[in-house]
Amino acid sequence: MLHPFRPLTTGLLMATVLLLSPAVRANVGISPMVIETELRRGQAQGTITIRNTGENDFRARVYTSPFTYDPETGIQFLESSPQDLTPYLQFSPRELQVPGTNERRIRFIARIPPSAPDGEYRAMIFTENLQATVQEEGDGDVRITTTIVPRIGVAVYVRKGDISHQLSAPQARYNPETQQLQLLVENTGLASVRVEGNWQLRKDGETLYAGAGPAHTVIAENSRYLTVDYRQTDDPENPLTLTPGTYELSGHLGSGVNFDSDRTPFRVTFTIP
Repeated sequence: MLHPFRPLTTGLLMATVLLLSPAVRANVGISPMVIETELRRGQAQGTITIRNTGENDFRARVYTSPFTYDPETGIQFLESSPQDLTPYLQFSPRELQVPGTNERRIRFIARIPPSAPDGEYRAMIFTENLQATVQEEGDGDVRITTTIVPRIGVAVYVRKGDISHQLSAPQARYNPETQQLQLLVENTGLASVRVEGNWQLRKDGETLYAGAGPAHTVIAENSRYLTVDYRQTDDPENPLTLTPGTYELSGHLGSGVNFDSDRTPFRVTFTIP
């Protein structure tokens, strides 16, 4: 008998991965975008809902892929990984017909043996439309035909054992060409965590900017750059410009309930030549 699915109190990553054209994207919905749970008596389970908001039926296949996150290039899909959840996943159905203006559910269960190491196991569960979409662009004799295979995925995290995240923010970097300011966040813990940056930017004792950024997931035993959008001001026509000098970026990384129940303070400096 399957045990009830019990979500944890903290959200994770990554929202849904969409590889769709705008026209196709409007006709497909999925929920939840992220599922995280922990083992109970060696297993965990959940349900994904696929919605067809268009008028036409579509048929899709379901498959999985391990993934990780690279701080420079973003999400990466892998052939294998020590954190791969896919060998322990069972799901049904593996193909599904979704009628127009209707929905279907995919049910999965994860069984991880006691001999497996404690830690976080993760995978993307994809649904891929079996009917490709063909788009043509161009004028006259020069036309480009593009075949698009729509797919949409949900990130699933399963925790085994008593594990947690461990955050730090060792440095910031500034790109003078793009005027982008980023804070490096490292997670040396065994559990991924969704993080909201709260920051204050100062120079020569003067506060230039204070605010908070959108939440992002920092993968377990990995790192991620959070963008500090200091150019968002009350006067959009006169955004803040950083001149040469030494700056201090301080604040805290909020996680947990309402991104406020667990705070990791940080204070770093960076120099613009």
